Amino acid sequence: MATVKLKNIKKTYPNGAVAVRGVDMAIEDGEFVVFVGPSGCGKSTMLRMVAGLENITDGEIEIDDRVINKVSPADRDVAMVFQNYALYPHMTVRGNMAYGLKNRGLPKAEINQKVTDAAKMLRIHDYLDRQPNQLSGGQRQRVAMGRAIVRDPKVFLFDEPLSNLDAKLRVQMRIEIKRLQRRMGVTSIYVTHDQTEAMTLADRLAVINDGRIEQMGAPIELYNNPATLFVASFIGAPQINLIPVQFDGKNLNSGDLQFSGFKDLPENTDLILGIRPDVLEPNNDGQLEMQVDLVEQHGAENLVYGALNGASTTDGYNTEICFKTDQNTQPAIDSVLKLHFDQNHAMVFNKETGERLI
Repeated sequence: MATVKLKNIKKTYPNGAVAVRGVDMAIEDGEFVVFVGPSGCGKSTMLRMVAGLENITDGEIEIDDRVINKVSPADRDVAMVFQNYALYPHMTVRGNMAYGLKNRGLPKAEINQKVTDAAKMLRIHDYLDRQPNQLSGGQRQRVAMGRAIVRDPKVFLFDEPLSNLDAKLRVQMRIEIKRLQRRMGVTSIYVTHDQTEAMTLADRLAVINDGRIEQMGAPIELYNNPATLFVASFIGAPQINLIPVQFDGKNLNSGDLQFSGFKDLPENTDLILGIRPDVLEPNNDGQLEMQVDLVEQHGAENLVYGALNGASTTDGYNTEICFKTDQNTQPAIDSVLKLHFDQNHAMVFNKETGERLI
């Protein structure tokens, strides 16, 4: 187990493209940290810099207070699980899992014991003599994880390992990865663009945007208290409702809509009102009016989508709104509903800077 520290790390490619812009982070011993963000934000580059697969332009990376900038990947005592499994097709499961240990010159008996123990832990011990093409996607991913486990590394690195699996198997493997990490207590960094995956796996999330950390903290903290418009938009499914507004000194206004109960906001400034779908509820005295055009049934709950009547429109923000309700609430298509929200559960952002104001 180990601590990992990123100190003002930067990555600039020879063509001038900047992938990482001075990131600072401290990951505690045994912690499970997830890097989440859209494609191209720099999260995989940061992971590969920790692994030693990308050179660092500036800054330092430490594992257990040892600077590893110039240390080869093989000597960093980290193990990486890739999206594409990266298994040797001509080797059996046993051969794939044992390969790294053989290169380190471990005794055969010790290798066999480590491989057997890991295979039992991952429930692939019946497949040790099969080749990768005889396994399902989930089984191949378990082999890739087993290959990492047998190395007994200080740090696990996961680079979108579930992206190639179907939806049901992704959920299953997600649970298994979390249980495995807790059981082993190994410091882990996990990269994904799937915010549901990130929320369910992480002890702490690092939301990455354009090579920077927008915010870092516990998943529920980022959901309830996003520091920026980007974090509020990226974390949460379904996505937060965003309404362009301006403050007149007393109320927030958007077209024909007016919202009271807000104060200490800048006037004559483009603002964004954010309302989570789960804080909206049907109420004849509600502040919002929607025309229903879709009801998604998710079993125990329904998601109701529709047009928000009366709101002003701004580039990048449509007039669609969504609220979450119980399975027994199924409004008719084209029906008009009033929706209420408690302003104490709403958020206000500066549209230009993305800063959260309330």
